Amino acid sequence: MQAVILAAGEGTRMRPLTEGTPKPMLPVADRPLVAHTADAAVEAGVDELVFVVGYRADAVRSYFGESYRSVPVTYAVQSEQLGTAHAVRAARDALSGPFAVLNGDDLYDRESLAALLSADPGAVGTYEVEDSRPYGVFDLDGETVTGVVEKPDDPPSNSVNVGAYVFPAEAREWLDVPKSQRGEYELTDVLERVIERRTVRSVPIERWLGVGRPWELLEANEWKLAELDRDIAGDVAPTADLRGSVVVEAGATVEPGVVMEGPVLVRSGASVGPNAYVRGATLLGEDTHVGNGVEIKNSVVRRGTNVPHLSYVGDSVLGQDANLGAGTTVANLRHDDEPVRLTVKGERVSTGRRKFGVVVGDGARTGIDTALNAGVTLGSGAQTDPGETVLRDRHS
Repeated sequence: MQAVILAAGEGTRMRPLTEGTPKPMLPVADRPLVAHTADAAVEAGVDELVFVVGYRADAVRSYFGESYRSVPVTYAVQSEQLGTAHAVRAARDALSGPFAVLNGDDLYDRESLAALLSADPGAVGTYEVEDSRPYGVFDLDGETVTGVVEKPDDPPSNSVNVGAYVFPAEAREWLDVPKSQRGEYELTDVLERVIERRTVRSVPIERWLGVGRPWELLEANEWKLAELDRDIAGDVAPTADLRGSVVVEAGATVEPGVVMEGPVLVRSGASVGPNAYVRGATLLGEDTHVGNGVEIKNSVVRRGTNVPHLSYVGDSVLGQDANLGAGTTVANLRHDDEPVRLTVKGERVSTGRRKFGVVVGDGARTGIDTALNAGVTLGSGAQTDPGETVLRDRHS
């Protein structure tokens, strides 16, 4: 079976992190987000991966190449972002039989995904939530899917659509659906056509995460870092104290006096210390530098970023090639103990997290002794002055 993986979007709700990187290529543990989906599909037995690409397609192509884990890879280009059915339509000429469709920016537990991909064509992944109103919701008769409703006020079930489908071969001819009320070509409308013609089965997904906003990238890393086994391949000083599931890749350096509490992943080219304290779940990307007396907790620090002296970063996502000046402090807890709020597409929304720090775009710089309030975003290339307290978002 072929698996179509949707990886064309920028991910505007993830800005500024996606201004230089497509959302499916953001780092989750030791690989891009979309690679977790691809790996699960390969392990489930698909015989070809078809990536639908668009925004910064070169990033996806350069990572996966023409073959990935001995499975051939094909690419289809979605030139405009006009919905999921439009994306699969771009891949139609590459399809030759029954096919799966998976969101490239979602995480699925591998056992459930394997069960879905081994199902007869005419199956969807369903995930149980307490409040299904914000989702596409399936109407079910036992295990049979009888319909799907988008964000209903009165949901027919708590089983929601997680963007994982197995379609029969003839569904290739049903992709020319009309635009929905949202002005997009929806794959759920294709599914309705399948439901009219054959039985569509619900396959439960035990664990799922849609990764659309910065705090969900943190959650994705919490999930996948916890799955890593301890492996110390880099250069670690004898006086460093590495506790639990810590991975230090070959080419990484951990200096004397460093304390790490897993899960922590230190990628190749990164250097940590001396006397730094790194707590899980933390990803230190390739060629990052965490310096003397720095504490980093539950954060993603992307490639080439420096946190060099006497700083604190908690529950935050730092973009590529950023630099935090000495003494930069990130707040990650509100005084009223309410969930931290973050700006997403111009609107302040709740992260749902009691602890959340900041989002820092590529190339941003802070002056020494900068204090960043919880829920602040520094845009790509943004700068702060020495000694400044930043209470509002800052753009370049």
